[in-house]
Amino acid sequence: MENNLIIGINEKPKSITKWIVLSLQHVFAMFGATILVPIVTGLDHGVALVASGIGTLIYILCTKGKVPVYLGSSFAYMTAISLAGAATGYDSAYVGLMLVGIVYVVVAFIIRFFGSEWIKKLLPPIVIGPMIIIIGLYLSPIAIGYSGLDGSKDILSVLVAIITFITIVIISVFGKGFFKIIPFIIAILIGYIASIIFGIVDVKEVFKDINFFQVPDFVFLGTYKLDFSAALLFLPIAFVTIAEHIGDHVVLGEITQKDFLEDPGLKNTLVGDGIATFVSAALGGPANTTYGENTGVVAMTRVGSVYVVALAAIIAISLGFLGYIQAFVGSIPEVVLGGMTIVLYGLIASNGIKVLIKAKTNMANIRNIIIVSTMLVIGLGGAAIPINEASSLTGMSLAAMVGIILNLALPENLKSKKDNQ
Repeated sequence: MENNLIIGINEKPKSITKWIVLSLQHVFAMFGATILVPIVTGLDHGVALVASGIGTLIYILCTKGKVPVYLGSSFAYMTAISLAGAATGYDSAYVGLMLVGIVYVVVAFIIRFFGSEWIKKLLPPIVIGPMIIIIGLYLSPIAIGYSGLDGSKDILSVLVAIITFITIVIISVFGKGFFKIIPFIIAILIGYIASIIFGIVDVKEVFKDINFFQVPDFVFLGTYKLDFSAALLFLPIAFVTIAEHIGDHVVLGEITQKDFLEDPGLKNTLVGDGIATFVSAALGGPANTTYGENTGVVAMTRVGSVYVVALAAIIAISLGFLGYIQAFVGSIPEVVLGGMTIVLYGLIASNGIKVLIKAKTNMANIRNIIIVSTMLVIGLGGAAIPINEASSLTGMSLAAMVGIILNLALPENLKSKKDNQ
């Protein structure tokens, strides 16, 4: 057992049944967001599922099984994919995404050559803490929208979200033994049953005209001409998502009490993420990225087993081919996912507060107040600096950049008036 984890990073669950159930939690956590990207951009959601599973296995291999990360479809590239698809066809989008994967690998090799000590200087707790808070809270509108708490859904739908949320709370606080570490599976099942009872889900329609086996609509590299016309739409976004990559690994490191920036190191995590994105695009899928939803699952369950994540990846690949299973998981209502993500996203944000507390950050110091407050407002206030017509620096990435600049520019001995009295 490792530190605060019930099942350590390199440990296997004691039974196959537990292993499968724990892995299913990760599948449920990533499914909605992973298929949403292809649905919005026009790509095939079956390919996205297969690519996310393959990408996760590639990542695990590149990081030597040291990081329990799941890779799903990235939201950051949706605008670029849609624009490229409309302007010159999806061929240029696939090429653009493959170039993004190459950028990741190049940056990883630069880190391998020059080291990563500079990262700790750029990202001390006073910057990392707010970054983590933003990662969680930036996603909070999605949870609220899914659950209908923004007034967009009827009372029965909101009730299902509340039932799902309460189930997670009760199981997490009062659950015993194995049930305590599968709150999301139990909550999803109860939420789904409630959805059937309230008429939100029609089981007959869910499995209507569904084939047991179906092959995703793959678009393999080599079956089309290489079109680099949209490259400039994609390449700047790579540096945005690299910042998010670092933030996600810091979050997971806090949860598991590991320093993944050191071991296996960014030189390996970025290679894993980059190759995964390249392979996904080579299959006709979207870019891959580390998923906060799955990090939240690790935080809640305290199960950090890479073996659990690897099985989740295999299950995701199978979902791309198994019609009935895909139909069932795809029929889980937004309100159920909403009730679940309220807890997941909040858990991520609370880890940012823990970083500041653990580092004994002096929030009476005006320097620290300026850095934290500025990052939070920029990260959560909708600030954006356009890069080109397809992308812009927004959210956590922009806030992280501002935080890094302020941390380097403001002197360490800057004190408040109260300190000087």
